[in-house]
Amino acid sequence: MADPVRTAAVRAVIIVALTLIQAMVAFLSALAGSWLAFPAVISTVASTVVATWGVLDVWVTRQVWVQRYGVQSQPSSTARQLRRERRQARKEARRRARREPGDGPPQVDRAAA
Repeated sequence: MADPVRTAAVRAVIIVALTLIQAMVAFLSALAGSWLAFPAVISTVASTVVATWGVLDVWVTRQVWVQRYGVQSQPSSTARQLRRERRQARKEARRRARREPGDGPPQVDRAAA
């Protein structure tokens, strides 16, 4: 995940977590009949709007990142290791082929022919 997208995601998770806590406080204070219920419900509605904005911010930031920089594919360490081993095997095969000229097609001595 790109750094701006990760930053937006962390911010969204924190905002959503605080909104859920605030909603729980509003619900429990409403059950208890506390004076805090009405202001808590009003602020929970406002926090829900902010949390929705935070989640949309993650989505928009990700879309902008992909549009600007494209999908950055990073092979896993296993794939990298396999590629490295195949490359080494090809190098060794080329070295052996250069050292042993008798393996190729027969060479015709044009001067003798």
